[in-house]
Amino acid sequence: MFEKVREGVGKVIEKITIKELSEKELDGVLWELQLVLLQNDVSLNVAEKISQGLKEKLAGGKVKRFSDVKSIVRVSLRETVLDVLRSGGKIDLVRLLEEKKKAGEPFVIVFLGVNGTGKTTTIAKVTRFLQKKGFSCVLAAADTFRAGSIEQLEKHANALGVKCIKQSYHSDAAAVAWDAVEHAKARHINVVLVDTAGRMQTDKNLMDEMKKIVRVINPDLKVFVGDALTGNDAVEQAEKFNEEVGIDAIILTKVDADVKGGAALSVTYATGKPIMFIGVGQGYDDLTEFDPEWFAERIV
Repeated sequence: MFEKVREGVGKVIEKITIKELSEKELDGVLWELQLVLLQNDVSLNVAEKISQGLKEKLAGGKVKRFSDVKSIVRVSLRETVLDVLRSGGKIDLVRLLEEKKKAGEPFVIVFLGVNGTGKTTTIAKVTRFLQKKGFSCVLAAADTFRAGSIEQLEKHANALGVKCIKQSYHSDAAAVAWDAVEHAKARHINVVLVDTAGRMQTDKNLMDEMKKIVRVINPDLKVFVGDALTGNDAVEQAEKFNEEVGIDAIILTKVDADVKGGAALSVTYATGKPIMFIGVGQGYDDLTEFDPEWFAERIV
């Protein structure tokens, strides 16, 4: 994964290491770095921030003549990438769940995003992750819009051994979510995971439905699920959902197939929200907690 951006960044680093590390010499090469980043789905704002951050770390004679220049450039670039990735902070999901569990209340997570990002499968993966941490779960089939969505979630629920709360298609999605929360309260279930209809960020009716779900159940966490392969489209979608509904965290799917890697950098910076998990395969266990250090190592 991330082969293209790693190769492009590597070539730029090689150019930097054979030049004087002065402001004049750096400008041209840093412009090349921006182009590499832009070509790999990094947004313009992030590409400029990374280039400027690297320039500040390297310019002004901070690198001694006989220093290991290549190593210093790589370390500086890695630190700049980490600054971007950490700009959204971090969510300790297990700690939050433990706190709610001690209070005797279910922790409610709503998943949102556009069609085709793998949202329903991601809910199943998160369920498996939580089960392995010792939490009980219930799923809410609040996508009453897309044909087959209820059956898809119910199939995952059966495979994972959890209950799926559902109603008929075209029923009130907020009512389904409410029923799931009440079910969890009555049976002392730790976590409610709410599936919602995939909607384009420009679909006002479905976006209003999303707002109603959030208003009715007041979730503890609103998670945007984005497809890493869509690059800047995922960033634009996340920004719009954050603007309309407010998101707390991000899950990026299909990261194992992403040769560019720019979406992860851009979506955190654009929304100010952390990436919580990344999807790295089709199985229930193919979900990894996002580690900025791991990502930065693979980019640089």
